[in-house]
Amino acid sequence: MNKPNLIRGISIMLLCIFPLLTISGQNPEKHRVIILTDIENEPDDAQSLVRYLVYSNQFDTEGIIATTSCWQRNKIADWRVIEIIKAYGKVQPNLLKHEPGYPEASFLLDRVKRGYPDFGMNAVGEGKDSEGSEWIIRVLDQPDDRPVWVLVWGGANTLAQALWKLHLTRPEREFDALIKKLRVYTISDQDNSGPWMRRMFPGLFYIVSPGFHENNEVAYQYATWTGIGGERWYKYRTGADASIVDNPWVKKNIQAKGPLGAEYPDIEYIMEGDTPSFLYLIDNGLGYPERPDYGSWGGRYELYTPPYKKWHHEPETRPIWSNVQDMVWVDGVCHISDQATIWRWRPAFQNDFSARMDWTIKDYKDANHPPVPKLSHPNEITVKSGEKVTLDASLTTDPDGNSLTYKWFLYLEPGSYLLYRDYSTNSNRNFQLDMEGRDTPVATFTAPKVEKPQDMHIILEVTDNGSPALTRYQRVIVNIVPEGVLILKEQ
Repeated sequence: MNKPNLIRGISIMLLCIFPLLTISGQNPEKHRVIILTDIENEPDDAQSLVRYLVYSNQFDTEGIIATTSCWQRNKIADWRVIEIIKAYGKVQPNLLKHEPGYPEASFLLDRVKRGYPDFGMNAVGEGKDSEGSEWIIRVLDQPDDRPVWVLVWGGANTLAQALWKLHLTRPEREFDALIKKLRVYTISDQDNSGPWMRRMFPGLFYIVSPGFHENNEVAYQYATWTGIGGERWYKYRTGADASIVDNPWVKKNIQAKGPLGAEYPDIEYIMEGDTPSFLYLIDNGLGYPERPDYGSWGGRYELYTPPYKKWHHEPETRPIWSNVQDMVWVDGVCHISDQATIWRWRPAFQNDFSARMDWTIKDYKDANHPPVPKLSHPNEITVKSGEKVTLDASLTTDPDGNSLTYKWFLYLEPGSYLLYRDYSTNSNRNFQLDMEGRDTPVATFTAPKVEKPQDMHIILEVTDNGSPALTRYQRVIVNIVPEGVLILKEQ
């Protein structure tokens, strides 16, 4: 192929490749959410529910279903969900002073349901329908094209029963359409129904660290979600601040703040082990829920078939969204782990929780609110090797008039482009761009040389100087093409 034809061919190829990488910013619609919780098996589900409720204006909560798990095999505790929602009802009017959209407690109470009180696949099959499984079917049948996110904090058998029944009673095309509506994020496998669903329904979108803990702690030690605060219990090494996921911090920042804070129990094992499932969906400018490999407060996952491990229920039979590592530098030390995909954001999401608890008891003028980063260009751009690139967030504002600090950085793992430099220095700079103005609203860099189309993810992190300091983000996906390639832009 001669050079003009080669360039024309690459240009056409770009039109095919880059749309696959494009996701148009943050979805302005609320996410539809169903929670399955084995609440009261230990304190962490109640902790997570308290946090969820102060973010509940960001979601359309379709159901909160009390379930069993390997820790609580034949009983459920919907009464505890009801207690916490009633406490939320006392502070909901004050939350509305800070942001709109917080649902009435009565609305949430109507959506509290009960699963079948038996363990795992014992609760799946003929005669095992429950209020919870029937409610999931009702939600899926609603004429709403938005995905339904099922966040599984305990056993998944209530969802499994709903899918068992739908598969048995619906035409294949209709059932496949309902499966395509579902997005499942489970906190490991706390019964044996999750592996069954993944095997039976290969089209089911599923985020999970496979396996469960029972008599085998290593299963949880390798789970991504323990990055919320697992080093406190499992004693693994991180670069994260463990003091902000411990009881003294909780007492000051959460429990001391009003009637909802009073419902937050002390930490016994891991603080809020279930919280990553909805941190993943929080609208903070960082996450793209349809792309778990992009990373967010709820972690980062890649699509592959995990190899079998002794703590798995059974071998995985198809690709799922599962554990992947991030590399994070703290005080000159490099930490590489699945958990790092969550704990790297810990100061930001803990401060954010503390601020929202302030919202439950304070007037607007007395509380802090997050900055609003704004780019003067799209979140995805295409440039040529050697081209000067300008990233501009000078339109960023803060609702409280606080001073802002800026940090632009290359989020190495989500992109296809990898920077290599002189490893002898053993420095984080080996993996960062040469960027001018990285701590200002406007940053510039020169697009590196590539031999084929590559993409890199650059994150803008904006933090205010309020108390507590709050952080929001913008992600810029930079698609880089070789010199001489014609870039065809939309008119």
